[in-house]
Amino acid sequence: MLVKVGMADLKTAKAPANLMTAGLGSCIGICLFDPVAKIGGLAHIMLPLSTQARSSDNKAKFADTAIPVLVDDMIKLGASKSRIVAKIAGGAQMFAFPGTSDVMRIGDRNAESVVNGLKKMNIPLLARETGGNFGRTIELNTTTGMLHIRTVDRGEKVV
Repeated sequence: MLVKVGMADLKTAKAPANLMTAGLGSCIGICLFDPVAKIGGLAHIMLPLSTQARSSDNKAKFADTAIPVLVDDMIKLGASKSRIVAKIAGGAQMFAFPGTSDVMRIGDRNAESVVNGLKKMNIPLLARETGGNFGRTIELNTTTGMLHIRTVDRGEKVV
């Protein structure tokens, strides 16, 4: 079974259900996995910090709020916080504008915010496929913990 996660959305699943999200440009796919309970979580975040947004009602939209919610949801399914590990993908710079400020570097800022959020929660980051100027589609296998990353014109990668 394939559980689809939309933009600014997050979901959890037990093996053998896999989690998938498409259209990761500057967005980041945060994949969390408990290898013993075989429980996975996937958040498709759009922005780094909820504190910088006019409306922060949707916790799945921001790196700083999505990670704690994802961990809580996984624990409710039977995961153990101490076993959860992470893999991330996305954070591309999809459009280059001459003389752009840091504000325009959403992909980099998203990646930095996700890494900081994982550190804050003591979740080890096992793999990272971020940056570049191309989109990604990812699928987390909740049986193995492998993350399949598909790109247009750049093939597939498994981390």
